Amino acid sequence: MSVLICGSFAYDNIMVFPDRFKNHILPDKVHMLNVSFLVPELRREFGGCAGNIAFNMKLLGDDPVPMGTVGSDFASYAAWMDKFAINQQHVRVKADHFTAQAYITTDIDDNQITAFHPGAMNLAHETAISEASNIRLGIIAPDGRDGMIQHAQQFAEAGIPFIFDPGQGLPMFNGDDLLQFASQATYIALNDYEAQLFENRTGLTAEQIAERVEALIITRGAQGSHIYTDNKRIDIPCAKAARVADPTGCGDAYRAGLLHGILHGKSWEITGRIASLLGAIKIEQYGTQNHQFTAEQFAARFEQEFGLPFS
Repeated sequence: MSVLICGSFAYDNIMVFPDRFKNHILPDKVHMLNVSFLVPELRREFGGCAGNIAFNMKLLGDDPVPMGTVGSDFASYAAWMDKFAINQQHVRVKADHFTAQAYITTDIDDNQITAFHPGAMNLAHETAISEASNIRLGIIAPDGRDGMIQHAQQFAEAGIPFIFDPGQGLPMFNGDDLLQFASQATYIALNDYEAQLFENRTGLTAEQIAERVEALIITRGAQGSHIYTDNKRIDIPCAKAARVADPTGCGDAYRAGLLHGILHGKSWEITGRIASLLGAIKIEQYGTQNHQFTAEQFAARFEQEFGLPFS
């Protein structure tokens, strides 16, 4: 049985501006802004939530099944997925569109200017949960709005438990939308900012949200994470990273750990720590899919980090 990962695939074009934006933007001229930044450093990374989650689950030894819509420029990403034997059966190419693209420019103060082109991602609703077979668990990660709504309904109708992970797509939904997702989902995963926005839009507290699902998971960066389940809160520590290189994609790595733990019937205490360690391993490398480990190496590091058996 497999995990179906509904979400985006994207190319992340990351540029570094070796100066400060504020030195080149005149406050009294922002109404007629016309600036150009010379960026001598450029990286193009494979990203998108579905791609990132599937990559991390594959490293853990699972067989994830990502589902998403991509453009005619997807060939290099497809070759990357082939390298890691990641299932592409439900990655649908839209010939008249580009794959989603993020253009991120960061200055030396870590300020960012980002432009995002959703491209083929907006056609996610043209895929259906019923197209995949032998699915035991699912996740709805950020994707096209209509696709997220449709896939949640289809998971619920099929009786397949799933995580609702709205991520950066959360602002697309009003309070009623979010309450509907909460009524369909088995689990909800948010970061602390998203959790506050979820509370503001629904009028529910974290505890009240948790009452509607089997577990509510809230990540809190360096402060670890909270898992609300069975009328209690489990505090998960943040795993120690050897270095902090790039936080992009840490949330997706954490979600992959959640899916792995749920899939294999592990306790929330262990599941949360698996997710925490995956996030720490990811943050040590630039890009979202450039870290590597074997299942044996992960188990050894888990036991060293937490003093608990991984199996």
